[in-house]
Amino acid sequence: MEELLILVDRCDRKKGCAPKLEAHKKGYLHRAFSIFIFDHAGRLLLQQRAFGEYHSEGLWTNTCCGHPRPGERTKAAAVRRLQEEMGIACSLYKVSSLLYREQVSNQLIEHEFDHIFIGIAPGNPTANPVEVHAWQWMNLSQVCAHISAAPETFTVWLRRVFETIGFAGVHAWSERPATGAATD
Repeated sequence: MEELLILVDRCDRKKGCAPKLEAHKKGYLHRAFSIFIFDHAGRLLLQQRAFGEYHSEGLWTNTCCGHPRPGERTKAAAVRRLQEEMGIACSLYKVSSLLYREQVSNQLIEHEFDHIFIGIAPGNPTANPVEVHAWQWMNLSQVCAHISAAPETFTVWLRRVFETIGFAGVHAWSERPATGAATD
């Protein structure tokens, strides 16, 4: 059975559900989350999406992304997917949200109300090879430099986060969990 996505309006109010592939083919606005995991040195954990993903395969992106299931709270879904995809269990804090619509590979459209969570990893990930081809820790200045030099090697949503939030904003996220200043 195909995964169902929660369709929302521009204020993230639920409007219904649709099969995942249909939502991406037709560009329906749906609820999603993106997770940015940092280490104690402020480096960001990036993953390279597995080859074989239904879109954006082989591209570098933030630590983990996904969609809550119908009836599942967004933060609970983020905690679940972080464990399933990267083998990481840690506290997550919501820091922002982003509404975007972008064409991705395979003639699909990401149209998401994206809830952004951050956390500090207790160690290196144990990535699920079905979901993740590779991973690496990277300083934020290096992430920005790599995105500028080769934007086509990164997912559109990661590029959009850095364009919208900016280096300083993402850098501030890397310090929030350590100071306890983040909120749920």
